[in-house]
Amino acid sequence: MALRTAQIKNIVFDMGNVLMRFDGPHFAAQFTDCEADAHALHRALFGSTTWALLDSGTVGYDTALRVTKAHLEKRLWPNLDACFAGWAAYSSPIDQTNALAAELKREGYGIYLLSNAGTRIHEQLDHMPAWGLMDGAVVSGCERMMKPDPAIYQLLCERYDLEPGECLFVDDNADNCEGARVAGMRAVQYTGDVAAILAALED
Repeated sequence: MALRTAQIKNIVFDMGNVLMRFDGPHFAAQFTDCEADAHALHRALFGSTTWALLDSGTVGYDTALRVTKAHLEKRLWPNLDACFAGWAAYSSPIDQTNALAAELKREGYGIYLLSNAGTRIHEQLDHMPAWGLMDGAVVSGCERMMKPDPAIYQLLCERYDLEPGECLFVDDNADNCEGARVAGMRAVQYTGDVAAILAALED
């Protein structure tokens, strides 16, 4: 484990594919035995622009479900209803990053969450080990702004009295990392290598 540097005091984690797995095709496959139907469910729900609008807070869940049904065969509506209501139960924790968050917390770092997600994010957070360690969180659907807009990173810092230059942001998306840098944070793209996060703390 890297020694705590004087510069970085806070680690800001993304959730999807950093702390919790987000895999739309896998989620969709839990709600049908037919591969073609699973593909159709994924495409209509997780692979649609409506999902991004949900994460941005632009539309609510009732609207998102109604719009999604308009792009799906009616025979699959019951599968869609079940998937829309229950997919989060199949979003599993990423053990190595949750363990890292716990270790960094013990070392004295502030631990924060900054996620592009809808307002029902608690359905994933309820089984995310690191959630109980968090010193604060900002969720796009609640704020009606999204990464990589620098404003959402600035909001996190203002809300929790953080200095951007003292924050290391960890996200699987390169554009989101760049948004953090524009906001004054340091950033590392997570590709499955926890060592890269530790190396960023040492720089």
